[in-house]
Amino acid sequence: MTLGRDALTKAETVLVAAIEGSIPTLVDTRDVVADFQGMIRRKSLGDLDPWLERAKGGLVASFANGINKDRAAVAAAITSPWSNGQTEGQITKLKLVKRQMYGHGKLDLLQARVISAG
Repeated sequence: MTLGRDALTKAETVLVAAIEGSIPTLVDTRDVVADFQGMIRRKSLGDLDPWLERAKGGLVASFANGINKDRAAVAAAITSPWSNGQTEGQITKLKLVKRQMYGHGKLDLLQARVISAG
């Protein structure tokens, strides 16, 4: 339900339409999530308060409450030009290699895999 409509097959389009007709709350939640993503991408801090009010009444209420509790960090994330995405990606890649090797090697083998994967 998060893909663009033009990327769906006919069968997927019919399925999404059936779900949307049966569960309108899910459609509202999809729109709330899409609005949050848009707010982050546009770096629009002014949209945060209206978004929080809208999200508190839906399926993402616990997420909205978490954002409200750490409002300063969220505001900094929206307005800051900096991102730790590259660092998080490297950590994720390292953890994947580590999990693939679980029980199969020690630090020297892990080091060889990480260096060759880079």
